[in-house]
Amino acid sequence: MKKQSWMSVILLMALLTVFTTGCRVRQTEEGKLPDVDVSAEGGKMPEYDVDTADVDVTTKKKEITVPDIDVTMPGEEKKADDKGEEDKPPVP
Repeated sequence: MKKQSWMSVILLMALLTVFTTGCRVRQTEEGKLPDVDVSAEGGKMPEYDVDTADVDVTTKKKEITVPDIDVTMPGEEKKADDKGEEDKPPVP
């Protein structure tokens, strides 16, 4: 199997594990179908008590330097603001 296929299988297994063990659901009250005759009475939805996992989400401000890249496609003319910098190596 290719590496990407193995990664997909592992990711699927991890997601399945999280969805099956990430929370506990208990039905606290039975549901009831509506009585149907000439005039229907309203039904009742079941009630559930759900205990989910506690998740703490934080953010961190981080500055990332992104290189400036100019691309000239074949058949395009060089723009007036280009300064002939295509011979210089990119700055990391």
